[in-house]
Amino acid sequence: MQTLDDTLVKGLVADAVTAPSMHNAQPWFFSYARHSRTFTLSADLERAMPQADPTTRGMHLGCGAALLNLRVAAAHAGHRTSTTLLPDPSAPALLATMRLDDPHEHVGEPLPGLYPAIRDRHTSRFPFSERQIPENVRAALTAAAAGEGARLTFLTTPHRETVLDLIVHAEGYNRMDAARESEQRRWTHDTSPEEPADGVPDYAFGPVKRGGSAPTRDFAGRRTVPGRAYADFERCPQLASLSTASDGPADWLRAGQALERLLLVATLQGLVSSFAAQVVEWPDLRWILRDPVSGTGHVHMILRLGYGPQGPRTPRRPVDQVLTIKP
Repeated sequence: MQTLDDTLVKGLVADAVTAPSMHNAQPWFFSYARHSRTFTLSADLERAMPQADPTTRGMHLGCGAALLNLRVAAAHAGHRTSTTLLPDPSAPALLATMRLDDPHEHVGEPLPGLYPAIRDRHTSRFPFSERQIPENVRAALTAAAAGEGARLTFLTTPHRETVLDLIVHAEGYNRMDAARESEQRRWTHDTSPEEPADGVPDYAFGPVKRGGSAPTRDFAGRRTVPGRAYADFERCPQLASLSTASDGPADWLRAGQALERLLLVATLQGLVSSFAAQVVEWPDLRWILRDPVSGTGHVHMILRLGYGPQGPRTPRRPVDQVLTIKP
């Protein structure tokens, strides 16, 4: 088995860390063992959010998304991969291992084709158009989530209206919770020449919502950002829920991989997206998000999808800060 060049290893991780994560905290750490050609993905618990994410479910989602990107990048480079979730029950922060096999021809495999979207996918907190997503595109997104063991459900009325109300309640709860407000403030910052390599900069907040029903998370919180614009958002936002049958750490990692896989497909289809994560951060509200028809499953994310301006790139930590290469 050939030894991988360190430059390629670093390139694979650079692709992996373009994944979205809660408040762009980037709560991951990778190691690579040359002798076994195996990546290890661990949670960076110093980047946990005990107020908004006490169970670390959100952290697992972000790390799962990074793992999916790593798989896509490796497949694009011509490698088969073998992934194991939670390989050591005694080490819960050790989330996954991914071993690389020798390069080969990918015949009919979908992951390599997603690679062009990795660097183009950005969260967009701007108004979308009212243009409807075609059924064939919705089906492709649903299939992408199913490919990772999750279920994507596009919300219809009246359940969509219920979910929109719950998101408003969640945003209000966050504003009234001083500890959560402080925690969010830690992960937001003003634009400056010495911009941090993580968190959400003010240029990515998007405009203040003046009208419309689209759910938005206002990262400005209680403070005012000078010069920030106002805008009208969609009247009929297109929302979807992402869920799994069970609700443990392995399910969270699968949901994170499903989330990123469907987002890459969405990007290739010309869609933009944002998250209404605040509603799943309150356990009582999260339970009500369940599909009213099936009544089963555990919702991990509410997505807003549609056509509109791409969001700006947000900063990423340098690869040398998140990767260790071992003999």
